[in-house]
Amino acid sequence: EVQLVESGGGLVQAGGSLRLSCAASGFTFDDYAIGWFRQAPGKEREGVSCISSSDGSTYYADSVKGRFTISSDNAKNTVYLQMNSLKLEDTAVYYCAAGSFYTVIAGPYNGMDYWGKGTLVTVSS
Repeated sequence: EVQLVESGGGLVQAGGSLRLSCAASGFTFDDYAIGWFRQAPGKEREGVSCISSSDGSTYYADSVKGRFTISSDNAKNTVYLQMNSLKLEDTAVYYCAAGSFYTVIAGPYNGMDYWGKGTLVTVSS
């Protein structure tokens, strides 16, 4: 059974940090890129960051560049998203998904193969 399980969300003050984890199982981890997406209430889903499990290439949306860092522990089939200097506008449900690296950048996001259920990040003032 394919599973992507996000964890690490929560409530944090603006300027603070959180680290999200995405634990994958049930598929060949190295064959996929893992992307982080977010969706705020009333807004469209946004591709935030992505990492290629095979060569470590990374991508960041302009909105998070310089504040978020994506990393992968291939031995644990887990991808992390370190989020620093959090802003109110980072509040959203964060999802991880497995699929094509370029789909995270260019969409459509429903082209990703597997999705987790999401974890809520709330940034307060």
